Amino acid sequence: KVLGPEHPDVAISLNNLAVLYQAQGNYAQAEPLYQRSLAIREKVLGPEHPDVAISLNNLAALYQAQGNSTRAIAFLTRSSNIEERNLDRLLTTVSEARKRAYLATLSGRTNATLSFHLQGAANDPQAARLALTTILRRKGRVLDSLTDNLQILRRNLTPPDQTLLDQLAANRTQLATLTFKGLGNTPPDQYRTQLKALEDQAQALEDTLSRRSAEFRTETQPVTIEAVQKLIPADAALVELVRYQPFNAKATTSNDRWGSPRYAAYVLHTQGNPQWVDLGEAAAINQAAANFRRIVQNPRRTPEEVKRAARSLDELLLRPVRKLLGNRRQLLLSPDSDLNLIPFAALVDEHNRYLVETYSISYLSSGRDLLRLQAQTPSQQAPVLFANPDFDQPGRPLPIASTRSSPDNRRSADLSRLQFGPLPGTAQEASEIAKLLPGMQVLSASQASENALKQLHGPRILHIATHGFFLPSPPPSATRPATLETGLAIQPPEPPGLENPLLRSGLALAGFNRRTSGSEDGVLTALEAAGLDLRGTQLVVLSACDTGLGEVANGEGIYGLRRALVIAGAESQLISLWQVDDFGTKDLMLAYYHRLLANQGRSEALRQTQLALLNTPQYQHPYYWASFIASGAWQRMKNE
Repeated sequence: KVLGPEHPDVAISLNNLAVLYQAQGNYAQAEPLYQRSLAIREKVLGPEHPDVAISLNNLAALYQAQGNSTRAIAFLTRSSNIEERNLDRLLTTVSEARKRAYLATLSGRTNATLSFHLQGAANDPQAARLALTTILRRKGRVLDSLTDNLQILRRNLTPPDQTLLDQLAANRTQLATLTFKGLGNTPPDQYRTQLKALEDQAQALEDTLSRRSAEFRTETQPVTIEAVQKLIPADAALVELVRYQPFNAKATTSNDRWGSPRYAAYVLHTQGNPQWVDLGEAAAINQAAANFRRIVQNPRRTPEEVKRAARSLDELLLRPVRKLLGNRRQLLLSPDSDLNLIPFAALVDEHNRYLVETYSISYLSSGRDLLRLQAQTPSQQAPVLFANPDFDQPGRPLPIASTRSSPDNRRSADLSRLQFGPLPGTAQEASEIAKLLPGMQVLSASQASENALKQLHGPRILHIATHGFFLPSPPPSATRPATLETGLAIQPPEPPGLENPLLRSGLALAGFNRRTSGSEDGVLTALEAAGLDLRGTQLVVLSACDTGLGEVANGEGIYGLRRALVIAGAESQLISLWQVDDFGTKDLMLAYYHRLLANQGRSEALRQTQLALLNTPQYQHPYYWASFIASGAWQRMKNE
């Protein structure tokens, strides 16, 4: 009576009343209230407002509880598309903490979508496609947004296109502000007109930039199963591993709504519909993974012990997946959560064979990375190698002045206690590799500096032999997954004390111990690595300890150098998962480069090197050959 029948607050009240009826199992009373709330929001706020997505999700949960899969899929699909469009606007306009907080509000919907398919509509191919589309869109999304990706993209554009991008960024800020603050005192017709004008302007700017810039087109192309699928080789399969939390739409209390976390796998071939398998409780798989990792990186454990642990994990994790692979022997593997720390090549199948003996494995943060790998830029420099930095002397920059500023010079306060000793073995490694690659620039001692690294522009190969670091964050407090209704808090308060996880991993360069390296501090964090100019760099080799590690986060892969180098433009990476043996690493690297120069593919060259070490008595323990993984592009390197 006071606000009128079509005020947004009325829609909220109707929605909350419907939630109450649904919790009581009174679906007949809940449905018309949800429908009326949806109609008000569509009319007053527009068909793509975040509150409309909330209503659609709640209706989807209602139909799921009733067993009406067709209607549930229709509403989930529409809400997912709205959320995707609003994510694009929000993630370029707010602070790091708010980006993560907003995506956390969507975690409930992501979990609900996956569990709807896996536990409610397991035989419905449309539900499977919606679940996999959601994974491809959202896995790794937070990490992409925590870098200043618009600023990184801006550096790669011509001045006129930079102006257009600046206009687009300003437009998105206005659009996000107007969208998420809601109607307020603005008349509904005026509010919708303002939204429509900004949306039309954004679309026009995006269309113009897409026509003029391949880089912009690559960064902003829609993520669909079809777009990813056409990039999968005929003899390969994309394997998306995902950790999810089951959602019970029929639960009458919030305590019963969410089940224990589980893992699932989605397999996509170059043709056909996605396939899938639910792998079981995450706790059991994580425990087996931790046990395997503890044993495999200890060279004192016997091969029999390693194989037993590897077989136990494989039985839980990959044996169910192999049934979906057919005769494919190349895996494009995107792990999730704790599984990012596992060298899958060292798992053992039911025939007592290491998987490296059967499969060539390339790691991806997400199948979405295949879209980015389409954009190939010619290399701008000859190969460059950093080795044996002098951590105790101030680093010297190259004589060429840098024309680029670092996007972020922050670093974690926890780094203050970190000190590193010399790595003389890497000097021999550098000398041997330089003989294989004529024209390679070798920077060592005080020249192996952060300044020098930041001045590079797309070297064909970048090889860095130094210490890597990873600082675990304090364990987070236990939190309950976001429910479907928490989306009402579209602009959550900024959580205190959150630190960008990209500041907690990186590389130590010259001057690290003194925190002095020319105008830098000798600490290259993963956040700074994301801002390097590696467009045209076909391969980055991080011959260091723990360079593949980073903060494990469900749905986000590894927060660390692995993802940062992808964002910087590197096509592929060779990185380590544990502290590596100095001499074993040198031998592995030399053998790997010999195979690359013999025109083997980047992933297959690693596999053949690992097989050779496996058959060498000195290095047959997986500790030596399984510590490195190949990530990103797997094909042969281009000769330039």
